[in-house]
Amino acid sequence: MPGAQVNQTRMELSRQKGRLATAVKGHRLLKDKRDELMREFLDLVRVNMELRRRVEDKIADANRNLALAKCTMSEEVLKEALMAPRQEVYLTSSTRNIMSVNVPVFSVQTRTSDENDIYSYGYAFTSSDLDGSVRMLAEILPDLLKLAEVEKSCQLMAAEIEKTRRRVNALEHVIIPEAQKNIRTIGMHLDESERSTQVRLMKVKDMVIKDARGDKHVA
Repeated sequence: MPGAQVNQTRMELSRQKGRLATAVKGHRLLKDKRDELMREFLDLVRVNMELRRRVEDKIADANRNLALAKCTMSEEVLKEALMAPRQEVYLTSSTRNIMSVNVPVFSVQTRTSDENDIYSYGYAFTSSDLDGSVRMLAEILPDLLKLAEVEKSCQLMAAEIEKTRRRVNALEHVIIPEAQKNIRTIGMHLDESERSTQVRLMKVKDMVIKDARGDKHVA
């Protein structure tokens, strides 16, 4: 932790150097991951914007046709026409990995491949505007599912980018500076201890030399 006391030993110095090397390497890898995540995220955002525009335009067109159908059909006939759909849709989901983020992948299948099975009514008492509205809504479905897939992917990747950004900042502003400070502090302490030891050894050497000279004079 920042400000924690560390042992002023060579073993601790070696440990701090290893910690610094690991932190620097991790910082570089996380920055690369963050940059790649941002690139993928921006690509998805552009796809999301295009899909949303297309889906909203198609829904608006379908709603206009439905409004026109309501003008030419009674409410009872309209409800009866849409009460029992013929076609069935089956949705399956899986995931794919983008830079360690598992994003959803949706796929859809229909009960039959007949395009006319989207109409659950006969044509005798319904208007062509209702047909157009139903057709447009059926055509929207793939884009709508893709939009849901892309929007969820954007949410997941945004969360991962934020988590990676916090880790990069922690390494850059806390862990790496702390390790560098500890290395400097321990290095200065060890240098001072080494100088003190050398001074003591020189004093001891001088004392030994003086004692040896004193013994010679006595002899």
